[in-house]
Amino acid sequence: MGRYLVVVTIENKDQVGDPEGETIKKDLIFRSGYSNVESVRSAKCYNIIINTKSKEDAKKEVTKLCEELRIYNPIVSNCTIGPISKLNN
Repeated sequence: MGRYLVVVTIENKDQVGDPEGETIKKDLIFRSGYSNVESVRSAKCYNIIINTKSKEDAKKEVTKLCEELRIYNPIVSNCTIGPISKLNN
């Protein structure tokens, strides 16, 4: 068995608004003079440590966990699994 760190990122789909990202862009970035920034999108990130036999098993288990427990709404959000890193004991 190995210990793996699996990064799960959940973000709104492109066609769904992102008020947090827009606020950061408008109120922080533009006001600070960074007028060349075109877009800002926010996301949630979960770092999950799991004990499995392989990197592939870690991805399968975390994918199953995300889908079965519905940690995101698939209608409005995308869920990305990875990167995956093997941890030293």
